[in-house]
Amino acid sequence: MVVASATAVPGVYIDLDELIALEQRGRGVSFLPRQPVHSLLAGRYASRMRGRGLNFEEIRDYRLGDDVRSIDWKVTSRLQKPHVRVFNEERDRQGLLVIDQRLSMFFGSSLAMKSVTAAEAGAIGAWRILGVSDRIGGIVFNDTDMAEVRPQRSRRAVLNLLGQIVAQNQALGVGRGIVSAPAMLNRALERARRLALHDATVIVISDFDGADEFTRRMVADMARHNSVIALLVHDPLQSELPASARMTVTDGELQIVLEVGRESVRKNIQEVTEARLRSVFAWTRELGVPVLPLSAAEDTAKQVQKLTGQIPPRHGQSGNPSAPGGALG
Repeated sequence: MVVASATAVPGVYIDLDELIALEQRGRGVSFLPRQPVHSLLAGRYASRMRGRGLNFEEIRDYRLGDDVRSIDWKVTSRLQKPHVRVFNEERDRQGLLVIDQRLSMFFGSSLAMKSVTAAEAGAIGAWRILGVSDRIGGIVFNDTDMAEVRPQRSRRAVLNLLGQIVAQNQALGVGRGIVSAPAMLNRALERARRLALHDATVIVISDFDGADEFTRRMVADMARHNSVIALLVHDPLQSELPASARMTVTDGELQIVLEVGRESVRKNIQEVTEARLRSVFAWTRELGVPVLPLSAAEDTAKQVQKLTGQIPPRHGQSGNPSAPGGALG
């Protein structure tokens, strides 16, 4: 690929018109899981509520502590066992997107750069959150800066967020003096933790380069009072290196050619990549935070639609959450 003509290659950079156009495709995305009580993403948050609510959800066995006024006497009489009617309540929610546009995201072997995939996923999320009348805000970060958009229920807030994404996306490139900064991930998450005090939905879209134990602690802390989901952006080539090839790696200033065809080199790269992915995927099991794999080699909107329909129950609820799909494949 010739760097000088990269801006003309689809999938290398994103522009504002493309992100605005995703409003239409995002309408097919459900930010509510199949079971209302398991809602994790922005949109109308459905919570169990004893007594009257907005929408009927189910009839179930009476449990200690249930309001006796919620007892369905007809069902109770028929089954000879106390049953209650359960409703869900719609609450106004704040959606906060954390979108990675660091140099580590400027990589793609097939359809798009990881940075473009993250930008598209962020746009789909922003439009959908606004579409259900919730407040939308976000943090867009690169290797040196963070741009913050305060949550608001307005189209202007979405456009402001998309503008920040485009600006940082188009600033990426090899030979532009960008120095990779893995620590920016934790700085962005720390800022998100301060903004998302409670009852917010935090969607982190990143390759999680630089994730460590401090990253895990911050995610766990946010998840105690908020709904957190991670979209782990990856490229198949990074975990499935060809048996015979060369790869040029750069930090923006220096670059080296790796002989990934050599088994020792290929094995070392794959081990490092897989160790990072395993540690992040473990959050689903350990923290109850869904970690969903988003490939830069596939259509973003189709993947988001599929993935949001596979969100497991929140930690502490019924079910046995596990990393969706296990491997990236």
